[in-house]
This record gives sequence, C-alpha cells and structure tokens, in this order.
Amino acid sequence: MRRGVRMLMAMIALGALSGVRTHATEHAGQWQEMSWPFPRDGWPAGRAFRCTAGGCDGAELYVRAKRGFCNCDTGVADDDEVDRVTDIDLISPRFTPVAAGEAVSIAAMRGRIRHYDFDMPDGARHAAAGLALSRRCDLLVAVAQGAGEANAVQRAALVFLETQEMKEWIAAALDGR
Repeated sequence: MRRGVRMLMAMIALGALSGVRTHATEHAGQWQEMSWPFPRDGWPAGRAFRCTAGGCDGAELYVRAKRGFCNCDTGVADDDEVDRVTDIDLISPRFTPVAAGEAVSIAAMRGRIRHYDFDMPDGARHAAAGLALSRRCDLLVAVAQGAGEANAVQRAALVFLETQEMKEWIAAALDGR
C-alpha cells in the first residue's frame, strides 16, 4: 500500500513538473537556429533563430556581441543608443520607434529595449523589439522581429535569452570565446 502511495505521489509530482516546463516553453516559444542572414560588417556574426511555435510563429531573433563598443561608465544610457546599436537597420533602413524604451535586465546585464515598426523590402509591415545590454565595456544586442504581435514576440525572445544555453553563449561571446 505504501509503495503504491509513493508511486502515485511521484507520478503527480512528475506531472506537475512537466506542466510547469510546458508552460515555460510556451512562453519561450520554440526557437530553431538558422544561418546569420546579414552581410559581414565590422562585428562578428551572431546567432539567428526562427520561432516555429508558441505564439511567436515565424518571428526571427538575431543576437550578437559587440565587444568594446559600449560606454564603460554608463552602459546603454538612452533610446538613441538603442536605435544606433541594435542592428535594426540591417533588417530595414526604414524603421520607426513606436514609443520610448524601457529598462531591462537579462543574464545579469542591464540595458534597454524598444519597440519599432518597419517596412520590409517586399512592402510588408513588421514589428520588432530592439535590445541593447551592457557588461562592462561590451554590448549584447538583439532584435526580435516578425509579422505577429510585438509584445508576444518580445516576451518569447526574452524568455529564450534567459535559457541556460543562451546565457552560456552570451557569456562566451562577450568573453571572446
């Protein structure tokens, strides 16, 4: 009898844990890595991902480190800096900030995130969230963009950036490894 109760409790606990994991995964979306889509410039290529499920279907996320590119004292100080450094212009040179940005923290770094609307080369309208985070004198920049609702894409991208895999990659990229 006791063994049966323990097994039942273990099954309930495992079910609850899998439910928590599923809920977190839904917020993170399901991101599949793809090739860096932009031409070479003065910075190393980063990592690019496409969301295949979880409320951000079809959205894309581009992340890269820009070492030695940040004000060592103030970090990412204002929205003008976010506009300048986030690589949003690689997607489309015709972008418009929607509102003032907000302070944000990811992987023990602080910075700002800002929403944009822009026109794709094929004429489609997309929404994006540009993110710039600083660590000492280095930047981590990311852009999440897609045809979907901007807040859902932003939430999914932020949750994904907080995964252990991405935190480890971010640390390695900022350390030059």
